[in-house]
Amino acid sequence: MPFHRYAIYAAPEGALWEAGSHWLGWDAARAAALPQPDVAGLPRPAPEITIAPRRYGFHATLKAPFRLAEGVTEDDLAWATEALALRLAPATLPGLRLAIVGGFAALVADGGEAAVNDLAARVVEALDQMRAPLTGADIARRNPDRLTPRQRDLLDRWGYPLVMEEFRFHMTLTDRLPPDERVAVAATLGPWFAPHLPRPFVIDALCLFAEDAEGRFHLRGRFALGG
Repeated sequence: MPFHRYAIYAAPEGALWEAGSHWLGWDAARAAALPQPDVAGLPRPAPEITIAPRRYGFHATLKAPFRLAEGVTEDDLAWATEALALRLAPATLPGLRLAIVGGFAALVADGGEAAVNDLAARVVEALDQMRAPLTGADIARRNPDRLTPRQRDLLDRWGYPLVMEEFRFHMTLTDRLPPDERVAVAATLGPWFAPHLPRPFVIDALCLFAEDAEGRFHLRGRFALGG
């Protein structure tokens, strides 16, 4: 199967992975569509508010999707990611909580973000040589006129504006919601996810994801952090 873009994500295993994958309707590890839950109290059914995040699978971004540099193969990226993972220590968050971030429902860090922020910055920097330069179309998709000057600098340097000090750990659960739906979605999804949220939450692997021709992301490798 040909893949067009790659990304480095944090993706949990176990109960949280199963819950998140079922919520979104896509299991990136099994490359399988899943039935989405009928959660009472939502303003609209789950399939109608998860269209965009379903493509990506359940994850938190460490290095956002990118095209491979000329001459770089998936095997090259996998080797580099594995070698990097062996040098990096796991990052621990006290826990996760549900929040509305930029109009999206997401799981975010419940305090103590320094370790994961450092992990993400190291991943962005160390693997940037594997990334193809942005095209004009790539830049346009990021709506550069809406970015702050610093975010535009980060986009130009690292291929994505929300990195380094602009990075915020989150696991997106919905499309952007209209304001009148946000409170109901947060109030409903918070209790639904609560039984599956570990405390602490440990990021112990770098996960290589790849985008297929239909825009769906697949888990291609999980590399344990060993530093």
